[in-house]
Amino acid sequence: MKILLDTNVIVDVLQKREPMFEDASKIILAVAENRLEGYITAKEITDIHYLARKLFAGQEGADGKARRVIEKLLSFLVLLDTRAEDCKAALSIPNNDFEDAVMMATAIRSEMNGIVTRNEKDFAPCPIPIYTPKNFLHTFL
Repeated sequence: MKILLDTNVIVDVLQKREPMFEDASKIILAVAENRLEGYITAKEITDIHYLARKLFAGQEGADGKARRVIEKLLSFLVLLDTRAEDCKAALSIPNNDFEDAVMMATAIRSEMNGIVTRNEKDFAPCPIPIYTPKNFLHTFL
C-alpha cells in the first residue's frame, strides 16, 4: 500500500507531540520496517527540515542535526517530486489551501492509495482516501 504522509504526521513523531505521537510513530515504524510504502513530497521535506532546525534551535550543530533527521527519513520514505502539472492540476481542486491541493494533485498523479493526515477536512474533496493516523491504523495495521 502506497501512502502519502502529511507533514504533521512526521512532525508529531519528531516533536513527540501528545496525544498524536503514538499513532504517528506506529505508522512511521511500519514504513521503516517495509510493511507499508511511505511517501512525502519534496515540498514537505523542506518544511520538515525547517521545523527540525527550530526543534534543535540553541543547540550546537542545529543545522547538522536537522540534516541528519532528513537523511534518516529519506532512508525509508520515498520522496515524490512535485511537478508543474501538479501545480496546474491543483488549481482545479476546490480546496481553500493551495498547498494541500498541490499535495493532493501529486498524490493522485503518483497513484497513492491514500493520504494520512491529522487534518482530514483540509484535504476535502479528494478522490483518494484520506485517513487520520488513528483511522489508518485501525483499518490497515
